[in-house]
Formats: sequence, C-alpha cells, structure tokens
Amino acid sequence: MLNLPQLIAAGITPTVARVLLPHLIAAFDRFEIDTPRRMAAFIGQYSHETSGFTRLEENLYYTDPARIAQMFSALREVEKARAFTRQPKALANRVYANRNGNGSEASGDGWNYRGRGLPHLTGRGNYRTAASALGIPLEQNPDRVADPEAAVLVGAWYWKANGLNALADRWQLDAITRSINGAAMAGRSDRVERCNRALEALLSTS
Repeated sequence: MLNLPQLIAAGITPTVARVLLPHLIAAFDRFEIDTPRRMAAFIGQYSHETSGFTRLEENLYYTDPARIAQMFSALREVEKARAFTRQPKALANRVYANRNGNGSEASGDGWNYRGRGLPHLTGRGNYRTAASALGIPLEQNPDRVADPEAAVLVGAWYWKANGLNALADRWQLDAITRSINGAAMAGRSDRVERCNRALEALLSTS
C-alpha cells in the first residue's frame, strides 16, 4: 500500500502528501492502480499536470497574448488574443465555447467547466460523464472537482477509463502523455523524470 515516505520520496511536499495520501489510497484501490508501475506513472504524470499536486484548477490568467495564441487554436492571431490577457473568465468562455458539451460563449460554460482535478477535466460533457461514473454531482457543482478528494477520484477514473493501467504496465510513458495532454506532448521530459522518480521511490522506500 502507498505510504507517506514514498510520496515524499517521489517529490511531493510533506504537507501536500499528507492531504493526498488517504484519497490516493482509496482511489488506487477502487480503480486497480495497484502495482508500483501503475502508481508511479499516475503520480508522475499527474504531478506534472498539477505542479506537484498544488494546482487542482487550470490557470487561465495570461499576460502575454503570444502565449494565448500558442495555447488556444480559437485565438491564433496575436492581435485577437490581446483582448483576453488578464481576463481568465472571458478567455475560458471564448476558447471552450461549443466544445465538449459546452454551450455558446454567452452561456458561461467555458468558465464554469474549465480544467479542474488531476487531469484538468474540461467541458460540461466531460463533467457529466465523470459525474455519472463516480456518482458525484459534478455537473451541478463543478467547483467540487478542484477539491482534493474529487480531484483524485476524477484522475483515477480518467486513468482507468482510458486504459492507462495497461500502458503503465508496459511503461509506455509517451502513450500516457498523449492520452492526458494530446499531441502537444507538453513537458515530456519532466513527466518521464517524475515517473521514474516515483517508481524508484515505490520500489525502494517502505
């Protein structure tokens, strides 16, 4: 069973590790994330996604329009992106409109269903699917996905639902990255480093 020294050795700060540990243990048991490779890949990948499990909600506050243009296909032109600097709510409503079960830009769904939880779950439709699978009213209460317990549960549900246990068994970290992050493969080297560190911690720390 996962323990506190292992989480800390994997690079998670003691304060965060203490909060996460019971939720990870419960989620790992529920979704069969039950071998060193499965646990290590989960910890490493999601540690990258959430800056060491400290950011359970997407940060949409951008000061550089070029970065917005780089990140979001809906605002590829820098001049158009400029209007959305320092405007996280407006940005979310624009770039996530009419996608993943969201309504129009005016509906506010983009902001209400912005990325939260370990996989940065995004879109009303994905919140609805996760809610149905987990038996938690996430669509009605989307902020709950940023709470540690629900954040971990959503991450573990996504992990198993997308076949990531099998990929972890074969230590196919790039394939896991593509499932979580898409073709961009953002942070590939950091993900690999975190996963390998977590695996070493799980195999050597009792």
